[in-house]
Amino acid sequence: MLRPTVIPDSHGTEQQTVDRMGLLDRLERGPVICAEGYLFELERRGYLQAGGFVPEVVLDHPEKVAELHREFVHAGSDVVEAFTYYAHREKLRLVGKEDLLEQMNRQALELAKEVARESGSLFAGDVCNTNVYTGEASRDTVRAMFEEQVGWAAEAGVDFMIGETFSWGGEALAATEVIKAAGLPAVITLVIHRHPETREGWSAEEACARLKEAGADVVGINCSRGPRTMVPLLRALRKAIPGHLAGLPVPYRTTEKEPSFQSLTDPDGAGSLPEGRPFPTALDPFTCNRYEIADFAKAAYELGVRYLGVCCGAAPHHIRAMAESLGRTPPGNRYSADMSRHAYFGTEASLKHENREYADEL
Repeated sequence: MLRPTVIPDSHGTEQQTVDRMGLLDRLERGPVICAEGYLFELERRGYLQAGGFVPEVVLDHPEKVAELHREFVHAGSDVVEAFTYYAHREKLRLVGKEDLLEQMNRQALELAKEVARESGSLFAGDVCNTNVYTGEASRDTVRAMFEEQVGWAAEAGVDFMIGETFSWGGEALAATEVIKAAGLPAVITLVIHRHPETREGWSAEEACARLKEAGADVVGINCSRGPRTMVPLLRALRKAIPGHLAGLPVPYRTTEKEPSFQSLTDPDGAGSLPEGRPFPTALDPFTCNRYEIADFAKAAYELGVRYLGVCCGAAPHHIRAMAESLGRTPPGNRYSADMSRHAYFGTEASLKHENREYADEL
């Protein structure tokens, strides 16, 4: 569906209206990049507390959230995703701020909507794992949690909804049903931890097949696994599941032995880790460089995965590398590395030969 979008000029004045493609139209024409990772990036910047990970920053420092939205778009994200991950009743209950639920959601949606409008990007709402679901007995409780968040997102005019990081297939199904009942396109992604199955024992292929049957428009995997351990799962999904697939790894070097970033161990730094494990605040030694993220994007795209992104730990340079690897030239491309003019490592003829000859001594 083509939707009219108002594009502001440099003074913020609405000047012209153009037709803007929705999510599914864009996916039919090529890849869609969705930058995630707000929790980790805002925690690193000092505006969000690890552990609880409640996104109070949307109320305390809304300008920082809007700034990160703009940075991700500048880097190449096609989607501005409202920062409502963990902005649900259970998380807020744990910090004694359940009364802020609606205000937090509406503010996050408004911030994302503003940046999406000014940039011509897609505007997405978000729901996620509730940490309440334990099976069918809890289904009605989590549905009610999804219904209020999806309701606010629909009122805000989102282009589509993201339902993410579900380790229970049943919870993902509940989110899908609520989103589709609201008449919105649904991107639903599972998190696959150490074992290649959901918590009730469904394979990723079985879970995604059920999600497709329930009406999900895009299905796939996000979070927990880094590029190296996510690609095999995506390969298996592509063989089993028709239609649009999503892949959004964390930018960490997970391995076959330690396939999730929660399971990573760091013998060299173990003595300084207060919790005895790198996750979530000491993952620095495992961070993927931008070229590894570019390699993931190319590999996933060759498999037929069209909805791509980076999850917890993502920074704008990761998103830019992903966009460039897919042939894009986002605004941030202007500042991509050009080592040809580096004083010591460059190749530019006008550089001082004394510095270039000294390069091996650095």
